[in-house]
Amino acid sequence: MTTKFKFYILVSIMIIIMTSCTSGTGEKEKKESDSGVKKTENVAVGLNIGNRAPELEYNSPDGTPIKLSSLKGKIVLIDFWAAWCPPCRIENPNIVTTYHKYKNQKFRNGEGFAVYSVSLDQNREQWLDAIDKDGLEWEYHVSDLRGWQSVPAAMYQVRSIPSSWLIDGNGIIIARNLRGEELGMALESLK
Repeated sequence: MTTKFKFYILVSIMIIIMTSCTSGTGEKEKKESDSGVKKTENVAVGLNIGNRAPELEYNSPDGTPIKLSSLKGKIVLIDFWAAWCPPCRIENPNIVTTYHKYKNQKFRNGEGFAVYSVSLDQNREQWLDAIDKDGLEWEYHVSDLRGWQSVPAAMYQVRSIPSSWLIDGNGIIIARNLRGEELGMALESLK
């Protein structure tokens, strides 16, 4: 076989493979669910805006597992933080204020705002003390208490904290690393 002929065969095979991999999945298929929140099918799981956020299921301070997907239907801030992190502790009052303002609001693609806090602490008592002192009154606090060896932090490629993802009622990532007033402005734009 000549080099030119091999090239044409290779290109033909690539076209066939690419066509079969994208058939029927080029568009996001939307369906209305019973709760009124639109379901989005065929969306890749990933960490970029437009991806479905990877599932998280870790233990609360009392040992109860909490799934991120249990918050489906709400706008959710996935917040990676730690008690020992000064920038996290400085950002916490902004998150608390935003939580109080938007927790019961209706959005285009979600009803209510929740915070799913993922702690990179290793010391349970310090973690609980920071939750109490900073007034982080939402119920969705999780940690595997492994610090920088945290499995959820590795899943979300967290290299520094605070680090956050904002997801809509379908679990689709709509923003990343919003701080201060940016979070409130993003939520306002979703009404």
